[in-house]
Amino acid sequence: MRTISLNVPENIDLDDKDVAMIVASTLYEKGKLSLGQAAELAGLSKSAFAELLGKYGVSIFNYPPSDLSRDVKNA
Repeated sequence: MRTISLNVPENIDLDDKDVAMIVASTLYEKGKLSLGQAAELAGLSKSAFAELLGKYGVSIFNYPPSDLSRDVKNA
């Protein structure tokens, strides 16, 4: 895994865990990381990461609408 360094202004009330969760949840939402990969990036278990996604405005159901429609038809 790559390591990056970010300079976050002091006046922004975010700790390192918040920043990691924001990055991980955004990459999960965009489909760049799986749930497990995003959880690992955030330093959490899959279940803990999944529970926190809503707090960051991200749905656990990361499917394009076309996949969801197909799944409903096949159910």
